[in-house]
Amino acid sequence: MKILFVLLGPTGIGKTALSIRIARHIGSPVISADSRQIYKEIPIGTAAPTSEQLNLVRHYFIHTRSVTDYYSASIFEEEAVSLLNRLHKSQPHLLLCGGSMMYIDAVCKGIDEMPTVTPEIRDTLWRQYGMTGLSPILEELKKTDPKHYGEVDRMNHRRVIHAVEICRMTGKPYSSFRTNRVKERPFKICKIGLARERPELFERINKRVDEMMKDGLLEEARRVYPLRNLNSLNTVGYKELFLYFDGIFTLEEAVEKIKKNTRVYARKQMTWFKRDPRIKWFNPDYEENIISYIDSLRKTIQ
Repeated sequence: MKILFVLLGPTGIGKTALSIRIARHIGSPVISADSRQIYKEIPIGTAAPTSEQLNLVRHYFIHTRSVTDYYSASIFEEEAVSLLNRLHKSQPHLLLCGGSMMYIDAVCKGIDEMPTVTPEIRDTLWRQYGMTGLSPILEELKKTDPKHYGEVDRMNHRRVIHAVEICRMTGKPYSSFRTNRVKERPFKICKIGLARERPELFERINKRVDEMMKDGLLEEARRVYPLRNLNSLNTVGYKELFLYFDGIFTLEEAVEKIKKNTRVYARKQMTWFKRDPRIKWFNPDYEENIISYIDSLRKTIQ
C-alpha cells in the first residue's frame, strides 16, 4: 500500500532534524511543505535545512524558487502530487514535512482550482495595500463578495488580497469558485503532529531568533530589502527588519517583534492543526515512539 506520512507542527517545534531521521528510516526523501523555505535567497530567516542536513537525505521544494517568482498553494499541489505519484512507483512510503497549513491541505485535501491572476492585477493590488493598507481592500471584498467577507480571516491580508484578485480578474465572487471538495489521492495519508508545552515552545522560538541573528539574518534581510514589496518577503523575520531599516524600530525592538510575531504564528498553526482529529500527536523528543508508530502503520496498512 502506498503511504504518505505527513510530519507537521508549529514553527520551532523540531521538525527538520526528526524528518531526516524518519526519511532515512523509511527510505524516503523529505518533501517539504514549507511555503518560505522554497525561496533560495532567504535560508536563515526561514530556518531552512543546513547544507549538512541537505546532504544527509534528498530534499524537494527547498531553495528551488526565487523570491521574485510567483508561487502558490495551488501550484504546490500540482507539483507535489505529481512528484508523489512519480516517487511512489519505486518507493511505497514517502514523507512530507512542514508547517504551512495551506500547503499541507493542498496535498492532503486538494484546493479549489482558481483562475490565474494576471501580474498586472496582482501588482496593482499589492501596491494599493502598500500605500493605503488593508481597509479599502476589505471594503471592496465586502461589496463584491459579502459571503466570503463574512467567512475570511480579515486579519490575514494575503487571503483578503487573493480573494479580491479573483473578484477583479473574473468579475465573479471569490466564493463562487470554492467547492470545499476533498480530492481523492492514490495513497494513504497518515499524519503525525509534533507538540510541546507552550512555554517550552516559546522559549525555543525566542532562542532560535537569537541564533538567526547571530547567523546573519540582519545581513540577509538587508540584501533583499530592495525587494521588500514582494509577497514572498511579506513574512515574519523580514517585515520587522525592514521597519528597522526604515527607522521605525530600533534593532532591539525589531528582534522582539520577530519573536512575538513568530509566537503568534505558532499559536495559529496549532489552532489550525488541532481541528484535524486524524493527527496522531507526539512530543518530538520521544523519537523512538514516533518511529515505532510509523513502523506499526507500515505493517498494518495493506
